[in-house]
Amino acid sequence: MAKQPSPSSDKHTKSPSERDLYLDSLRAGALLVVVFGHWIATLPRFDGGLDIQTEHLLKIWEPSGFITWFVQVVPLFVFVSATVSADGVAHRMAQGHRQMHWWAGRALALARPTVTYLAAITLIALLSLYTGGRVLGPFNQSLTIHLWFLIMLLAVQALLPLSVEADRRWGLGAVVGLVVAAAVVDVVRAMPGSAGDILRLGQRVTDSADGIGWINAVLVWLLPQQLGIAWKRGRFRGAWTGLFFLVLGGFWLVAALASGYPIGMVGRDFHGDSNMLPPTLALVGVMWLQVGAVLFFERPGRWLLDRRRISGAVTMLSALSMPLYLWHKLAELPAAWLGDRFGLPVDAGLPGEPGFWMGRFWWIVLCGLMVVPVIALVVAFEMRRKQGVVTTSRPRIILAGGFSLMAGLVVSLALGALPGALIGLLGVAAASWLLRVHPQPGR
Repeated sequence: MAKQPSPSSDKHTKSPSERDLYLDSLRAGALLVVVFGHWIATLPRFDGGLDIQTEHLLKIWEPSGFITWFVQVVPLFVFVSATVSADGVAHRMAQGHRQMHWWAGRALALARPTVTYLAAITLIALLSLYTGGRVLGPFNQSLTIHLWFLIMLLAVQALLPLSVEADRRWGLGAVVGLVVAAAVVDVVRAMPGSAGDILRLGQRVTDSADGIGWINAVLVWLLPQQLGIAWKRGRFRGAWTGLFFLVLGGFWLVAALASGYPIGMVGRDFHGDSNMLPPTLALVGVMWLQVGAVLFFERPGRWLLDRRRISGAVTMLSALSMPLYLWHKLAELPAAWLGDRFGLPVDAGLPGEPGFWMGRFWWIVLCGLMVVPVIALVVAFEMRRKQGVVTTSRPRIILAGGFSLMAGLVVSLALGALPGALIGLLGVAAASWLLRVHPQPGR
């Protein structure tokens, strides 16, 4: 069998100044899928001008749960981020450098644009308060719900040095250990009393209290990170291995459904059940599929990226992917107003009714059109902000900044745009200030 290219092979080894376009395309593609997935799932309902409500596709159409098998791509983002960062973290560990400084840089990179976003949401929230809530309406929670991803990413990346060390010591055994530990959590949560209960594990997990299940909020999300490091180290590679993971993922998901786990892999599904709140073993099946796809399509993917036009588009999308993720929910406000103003069928009833999917098309078009000027303004503003900041290296300051950042994000997520964005803005802004120091002139 011919040797397949991998991120650890000589052909694709990158110097620190170079970027791996295949990995960039995966990260950018993952965030774009999330953006379009959010737009597709949001169903605006009009009732006289801006007096609207929103529904979620998962809660009114049960088959939409199967769509989430393909749009739940957050594990892919974590997988690729770990692949990109593994060598740098390992090098710093070998040199005896403090890993807190590395994490502070990542936290600062997320805190700075989040300050801008929360400041804008705060202004909109205050305007909505002045107008009696007509500006925000049902979008109050929607404008901050996607910040959960930043919370999860920061927490997982804080443990990246431990994941690198686990790979050095145990190799793929670290991956197996995480899967086994997550399985133990689900089994304890289900409390099976007989062999027959094991066959209904998913149903018993779904019916049980969350409790101990929240341990899997760490174990399950660490799994794609551990897999990304293992791939970077060349512990698995090639299209045939990718095909194995694809088959494994397919069987895993079918078995999960047969045992009673929910269909959906995002939020809560048609029946109010969830594979994410907290994460369950069923979600691992999606991770196998995504790792399999990365390996299986690596050779043709790299071949396409050798084309100048495609590589240029990927570079641009990669640079805009995080701003797009952060700001895309804001585009739903003007999109809803325009849809109602011009009588476009964005409120098209229920799935199966005439015009529903055409309504989804017009809704996505409006959201896409509205997000373009938003991103243009954001990029222009961020480019004018003072640059040349250096991340602080003082552990106590990093801990304070990290706590402030996480607290600000959690409050914004929990309380929505009003009052969450205002309170959260204080925490995130404090973190942005704590995690950096401005060089003195002349030094």
